Amino acid sequence: MEREVILARGIDAKMSEETAYYFVDEAGDLTLFGRRGKTLVGTEGVSKCFMVGMAQVLDPYALGGALAKLRRDLLDDPYLAQIPSMRVEAGKTAKCFHAKNDCPEVRREVFKLLERHEIKVQVGIRRKAVLIKQARSGQNRSYANSVYDDMVKTLFKRSLHKADLNVIRFARRGKSAREKALTDAINKAKANFARDTGIHGSGRTKIIASIPSESWGLQAIDYFLWAIQRLFERGEDRYFCFLADHYRLVMDFDDRRTGKSYGRWYSDWDRLTKEKIMPVEG
Repeated sequence: MEREVILARGIDAKMSEETAYYFVDEAGDLTLFGRRGKTLVGTEGVSKCFMVGMAQVLDPYALGGALAKLRRDLLDDPYLAQIPSMRVEAGKTAKCFHAKNDCPEVRREVFKLLERHEIKVQVGIRRKAVLIKQARSGQNRSYANSVYDDMVKTLFKRSLHKADLNVIRFARRGKSAREKALTDAINKAKANFARDTGIHGSGRTKIIASIPSESWGLQAIDYFLWAIQRLFERGEDRYFCFLADHYRLVMDFDDRRTGKSYGRWYSDWDRLTKEKIMPVEG
């Protein structure tokens, strides 16, 4: 699936050390207000945070092959056959893995598979309570796209100078691919890195807007985002802890307890744990 789509887009899909493969998706949404400007945060089913995640997959074809085999095996398992989300007509697990829709038995197997693959994950997090204040004060009138693009820019700032070719697959947002805006965000990330470090990367970048059912990598980052969203919004850390070694950088932009303008960042030198997180409003 992944290989055919890439080849159809005219990309040299030959695996090499000079090619880096990234997959980008989001968790939550940027809908802050309902009718008459009423705040939606705190309403049942509405997320408290908006997250953008990026997964660098060392070998996306090996990951894709393993996930494809796992899905075939699960669909052939008679124990799971009567679960509604497993039926073809439901258009859920039979179509693609999606942590929110998959049943617990399926999630367990997907998590076990992801843990075995070389995947480096970065996540940017915005808290909706802060975004609401900014929107109401006029600081961020076009928050929906600008917040997303700013997070993408930060996620990729230190990642695009190492390879000759960077293949970046974004989950399509709504009806618009927005490839031009995303390309601009990526170019700004490169420029900011060069400005701050003096290192000018010469690598080419190819951006592809896709849907999860066309991309095993997007299905993988969906699972990583689901796990960290459960941690931040529900205080439930068992899924995150199982995959914790894959999260290389988590940027909580709105945790300003230390007075730093960029928030609280967690990395290999300061590992994220449930106890360190500032409570999420909502």
